[in-house]
This record gives sequence, C-alpha cells and structure tokens, in this order.
Amino acid sequence: MKRSNQPSEPVTDDELRLFRDAVRDVKRLTPARRAVVEKPKAPPRARFSAADRAAVLVESLDSMTSGDWIETGDEISFRRVGVKETVVVKLRRGEYRVDAECDLHGLNVEQCKAVLREFLAAALARNMRCLRVIHGKGLRSGPRGPVLKVAVNLVLRKTGPVVAFCTARPVDGGTGALYVLLTTTR
Repeated sequence: MKRSNQPSEPVTDDELRLFRDAVRDVKRLTPARRAVVEKPKAPPRARFSAADRAAVLVESLDSMTSGDWIETGDEISFRRVGVKETVVVKLRRGEYRVDAECDLHGLNVEQCKAVLREFLAAALARNMRCLRVIHGKGLRSGPRGPVLKVAVNLVLRKTGPVVAFCTARPVDGGTGALYVLLTTTR
C-alpha cells in the first residue's frame, strides 16, 4: 500500500478545533544551547632548571645520608636487566655455592656501607661468583625498621658487578641475609 504526502480527505473545522484544544497547553521547546569549546590549555612548563635536576639526582643517589628510608618487605629480590628469572630462582634455592660471607651485625650504616664495599671489591678481585651478606633482621632498629637491610639493598643495587641478589634460605639466615651473585670475569 502506497502512502502519499497529501491527506486523502480534507480536514474539517471540527477536527482542527479538536487538535488545537489538545495542544493548547503545549509550549515550544527552546533550541538547545551549543557547547562552548574552550581553547586547549598551553602545555605545562618545567619549573626545574638543569641544576635542580642535577641536585635531585645527587640526592636520590645518596638518599641514605638524607634520612630517607626505603620501605622493604621481609624478602628482597633484584636482578639486572638482561638477567633471566631462572638465575634468581636458582639463587633463591641456594643452588650456587657460596664462596664467601660477610657479617654486618652491630655496625652503623656508614660502617656497613664501607665494609660491604671492601668485601665486594675483595670478592671481585678473587673472581668469586656467589656471596652471602648477613645484615640481620633489624629487630633492634626501632621504628625505622631494618636499617642495615635497607643500606645493603641500596649499595648492592648501585654496584655494577652485582648481577642479582635475593633473600637467603632460612638455613642460611632467611630474611636477615642475602645471596649475592657477581659477574664472572673468568
């Protein structure tokens, strides 16, 4: 059936009156307002100068002297980029023979860092591969938490020849010790 745009019968006056009565209270809609598009904001400008960035870098590398402490959980694990996860798994299981051990109990942070650096240098000079570093659990460190553990973590991460390190097995000191894997120069 085809529809045409023309009505088939003319509209009578009664029908027109009825329609007007039906739509008497209807108000016209006001046209919707268009959204105002703001100009894009200028990109933010850096507030730091090159000297400020350098100062922040120095401060971040020497954070132990500024009193900022890294929150660590009970277990620590680290590996350099390019080191396979399986290396850390073997290290965590104690599958590498420990060549030397360093006990840092009773030292303050500065002494700890100096002794640890000397120990690492000596181990590298003797081509050692796997080390155990005993830092303790920090039970007497008070509200600051395990101070030596944090210091050891930072020093090892900053030492290039350290390939990976992780928390030792319970028989070797558990969360109070680390296995450290060094690069091989053989």
